[in-house]
Amino acid sequence: MTDSKILYGGDYNPEQWPRPVWEEDYAAFDKASIDTLTLNVFSWATLQPDEDTYDFAQLDAIVARAVEGGRGVVLATSTGALPPWLAHRHPEVERTDFQGRRHVFGQRHNACPSSPVYRRLSAELAGCLAERYAGTPGLVAWHVGNEYGGFDGGCWCDLCAAGFRDWLRVRYGTLERLNEAWNATFWSHTFSDWAQIVPPNMLSEHWRGPDHTAFQGITLDYRRFMSDAMLANFRDEKARIREHDATTPVTTNFMGMFRPIDYHRWAGDLDFASWDNYPPGRREHVRMALAHDVMRGLKDGDPFWVMEQTPTITASRDVNPVKRPGVLRLWSWQAVAHGADAVLYFQMRQSRGACERYHGAVLDHAGRTDRRAFREVAALGSELAGLGDAVVAARTPARVALLFDWDSWWAAEMTDGFNRHAKYVDTVLSYYRALWQAGAQVDVVPTTADLTRYDVVLAPMLHVLKGDVAERLAAVTARGGSVLASYWSGRADENANAHLMDAPGPLAPLFGVRVEETDSAEPGVTNPVTLTDGSGEVVSAAQLVFEVLVPEGADVAGTYGAEFYAGTPAVTRHRPTGPEGGEAWYVGTGLDDAGAAWVVRRLLDRHGLVGPYADVPDVELAVRAKDGVRFAFVLSHATEPVEVAAHASGVDLLTGRAVRAGETLRLAPTDVVLLREDAAGGEA
Repeated sequence: MTDSKILYGGDYNPEQWPRPVWEEDYAAFDKASIDTLTLNVFSWATLQPDEDTYDFAQLDAIVARAVEGGRGVVLATSTGALPPWLAHRHPEVERTDFQGRRHVFGQRHNACPSSPVYRRLSAELAGCLAERYAGTPGLVAWHVGNEYGGFDGGCWCDLCAAGFRDWLRVRYGTLERLNEAWNATFWSHTFSDWAQIVPPNMLSEHWRGPDHTAFQGITLDYRRFMSDAMLANFRDEKARIREHDATTPVTTNFMGMFRPIDYHRWAGDLDFASWDNYPPGRREHVRMALAHDVMRGLKDGDPFWVMEQTPTITASRDVNPVKRPGVLRLWSWQAVAHGADAVLYFQMRQSRGACERYHGAVLDHAGRTDRRAFREVAALGSELAGLGDAVVAARTPARVALLFDWDSWWAAEMTDGFNRHAKYVDTVLSYYRALWQAGAQVDVVPTTADLTRYDVVLAPMLHVLKGDVAERLAAVTARGGSVLASYWSGRADENANAHLMDAPGPLAPLFGVRVEETDSAEPGVTNPVTLTDGSGEVVSAAQLVFEVLVPEGADVAGTYGAEFYAGTPAVTRHRPTGPEGGEAWYVGTGLDDAGAAWVVRRLLDRHGLVGPYADVPDVELAVRAKDGVRFAFVLSHATEPVEVAAHASGVDLLTGRAVRAGETLRLAPTDVVLLREDAAGGEA
């Protein structure tokens, strides 16, 4: 990766256009300060017209033109979609879906990850590309595959069934251990031969859909297996690339909070994380911030890339609104503020046909450079060029951690008996939103992360409790820190079996509470929870989940106001090591935003971690730092102008204006200030 500036550009497909159009494109790229092009993402059929033939003539010309134009090149391996000849000659490479239907050629994400033919040919193609293009001037990264997982996240064919059985043999060693892990005596499921095990889908363990399974342990393991099977595909290609190129970083584009694949299982194999940012709505700035932080957390805080975003509209939603003026710039700077060292687009020029022909692009079908969208792209490119390397490789100085766990996501959402309207990401997002609005700098990390550098640790809906996470959370409070867990936490072990003790299981001693009953209600049904700590109170309209709590050492911080358990605890605070030690908060219900903010503010206040703009709605503060210098990004997601007092002195690197601590910053909607703080600048 380059360290000269934030990379800017994106997915370019000149193979779809005649050579004269290429020259128009490069002239436009110059106007927009486009410096990096992702090439060759979906060209397998052109590169390899049959199993025994390779043809690199067109790609040679495409790469040569990029080099001639002085662009950095992200070279993809083209293995994200099969060529027709491969599916025709080897039909077993096609996926079988969750319904049990064998697919024929079409779309993309269409390869079975367990297919020996696919694994052989995809790796061979990656190796041939690396052999040919390693050492290309300006080659900044290899891009393996594309958006692994697809629309339903995997395959359920006979090859995957065999692969699953092999994976289980490695995990459990014996059928006795497997049967114990899956609680197989239930419903006469005891397996006496590995061959009896089949993938859990609509033909076997499931009904109604992926989240309704008779055996959570079986489905949980299959999701882990499928995540690992696709990781094996990535490893196949990376290994062949490394035979010819030992140093150029290798990545693949993730999809943020994408449920089918546990990105933490992949993190160690990526040289850097990258992801495609397509928020599902117009006001998604907090969700995007969370997704950025999830991606940054994959590599222990190292910078990541935004590999794709749209300059204007997507093409995949039922409704595809255009980005309003200034929003592209705001969202791009938000990505940089949270750790992105590259901001790239899909796509450089709109395709003339197929399903993404109206997906937004730097250049539309007419190739115009005088439209609003292009002007905004060019203005942002100029800003990034002017910034240079100031924030490249800078890291987020976070003292707050939020645990994000795919196992808990998977297990909680396919658990019977509670409330299927309670969603893992929604729960995590509610606490992240409170942290975001409070201006806290947050690392979103796996449950295996080192927690010793954090003063505050939040573990919302940590349903699956595995390894030594309970002990490490207790260690946070033992040294004076604060932790929080929410409803359904500590309920299951790594096999999705219940802990044979009061909930929250092994977390109970830390939080000083036990769950006596768990009530649920339909969306829209609320129970008023009064939160108080002696300095004022808030009434939160709690919903969905209502755990009846019995304190066993904890103090009551919130009580229910309705139902037969009115007056009983809903939120507790425990000081497990005494009044001078840390605090452990347990929230047994789905607090609304005001309630979650009330609790989170108390954790942050205790450690002086509330930011300077915490009381200004929709004004975001994100900080990066390197070599002792802090860079504070102040971003206005507000819909009306706001005024704030500058938290520190420094220079706004986007305007060159000197800023004094305490002076009024007038922020219009979508405004961005990038303050290089003076050495004596304030803390945030």
